Parts: sequence; structure tokens; C-alpha cells
Amino acid sequence: MFGRKKSRGATDGAGKDVAALVLRTTLGPMLFAHGYNKVAGPGGLKGTTGWFEALGLRPAEVHARMAAGTEMAAGVGLTLGIANPLPAAATVGLMAVAARTDHRGKGYFVFKGGWEYCAVVGGAAVALAGLGNGKYSVDRLLGRQSSGAKPALVAAGLGVANAALLLKLCYKPEEKPDETAA
Repeated sequence: MFGRKKSRGATDGAGKDVAALVLRTTLGPMLFAHGYNKVAGPGGLKGTTGWFEALGLRPAEVHARMAAGTEMAAGVGLTLGIANPLPAAATVGLMAVAARTDHRGKGYFVFKGGWEYCAVVGGAAVALAGLGNGKYSVDRLLGRQSSGAKPALVAAGLGVANAALLLKLCYKPEEKPDETAA
């Protein structure tokens, strides 16, 4: 059209590789930083434990350590592009638990405490699993490339299933008295 040669653009291999690299190096370090902050941030692991206790995750100390470790491991895995779709599945699980425990009932927008952030991060992780880690990744160096619908579905399914199991077994929020009954 208009006398120009058609370009394959972002649908070609190089475009996908760059897109995967950008997504990995955006999402991965952010997840790592969130996990590191749970351990070494202002409140440290003690503050994270108290926060998780207030959310209703039991035992809170175990969940504080698990969440921090999972965020850091998933962040490193995504950044380096290794073991697709497992770091993406971990990310989906983390975001599903966060949406259910910390962001539930606060609406959509994150600036009001809502679950928007969780949805965007989880969705980006599933998209990355489907896109694959690309040429500039450890998976590529090891000759393990996976992309497409199957890794995306594995990331989403495994993440949600693990979150559901964790919530069923360990989410024990305190019952709040019904103020309308008084």
C-alpha cells in the first residue's frame, strides 16, 4: 500500500525477541524488588509478617518468607529468561493471592487499594509465557524454547491453582462483627 514495501514489524522473530526482553527486564526486576522489600525494606521481615498476620495468612511468618522468596526467585527467573513458564506461573499465583487478600473489596483502581496492579502484572506474566523468553535468554542458551498457548495456559492455570490451594489451606481472616446487626 502507498508504494512501500510491507514490513513484518513486531511479528517477526527479532521483534518478538526484543518484546520478550523488554517485558522480562521490566517485570522481573520489579518483582525482585518487591520481594527484597519484604525482607529488607523499612519494616523488614518482621513488618511483613505483621502485615500478613493482619491479612489472615497463617502462619504469617512462613507466608512472609514464602512470598518474599517467591517474588525474588520469579523476578530472577523472568529477568534471565529461564524455565518458562514457571516464573510466570509463580507471578500469577502471587498476584492472585494478593488480589484476594490485600486488594479484595477495594474496587479496581490501585490508587484506591484495588486489584488493578495484580491484574496487570498477572496478565503480563501470562503474556510473557505465551510470547516465550526469546533469543536473549538463558532458555535459548540451553536450547529450551517454549512459547504459544500451552505455556500461557500452564502459567495461568498453575498460578491460579496454587493460589487457590494456598488460600483454601492458609487464608484465615478474622471474622468482623456484622455492624448492621447491632
